[in-house]
Amino acid sequence: MTARLLVISASTRPTSAGRPLAQWLAERATGHAKFETTLVDLGELALPFFDEPGLPADGGYVHQHTKDWSSTVSAADAFLFVLPMYNGGFTAPLKNAVDFLYAEWQGKPVGLVSYSAGTSGGAPALAMLHPVLTRVGLRPAPCTLSVPAITELVGSAGEFRAPAHLAASADTVLDSVGDLLAAPVAA
Repeated sequence: MTARLLVISASTRPTSAGRPLAQWLAERATGHAKFETTLVDLGELALPFFDEPGLPADGGYVHQHTKDWSSTVSAADAFLFVLPMYNGGFTAPLKNAVDFLYAEWQGKPVGLVSYSAGTSGGAPALAMLHPVLTRVGLRPAPCTLSVPAITELVGSAGEFRAPAHLAASADTVLDSVGDLLAAPVAA
């Protein structure tokens, strides 16, 4: 049985180099025998900043955008977050998208792929995001991927040009998410 993997592109910049990376990862995950994949772009989703009157843990959503986001996240068995690093951290839109919900995240695996224009590949953003994800009940996969010099990997037509070592590392992250799907959730 294939699991439903939601690949979330976390940049809202219209010129984001992460979109081609997220698209490439979604295609790669679709080719992975374990996953049926859907790509969500937070820029297209355009969630407002958290505006529900109640607590996410209560699940009493009043806004249609929250109900729609809840339905999308609830339908997924696992996630792959593709995130840039902004000033050493992860993006506000990603934090906002996580903060909108609570029960929908519980016990589900999440793989993490970061990127940056510089040499870190966004690894500091992953370190900063990890405690937020565990706080809402997600199970971060132990294998992550950080992609440095992202702008050098995107062609003039907007396609992502992955070197062979990057493809192997992406498969390792996907395998890690798949392993978590097979592992029992600790009570």
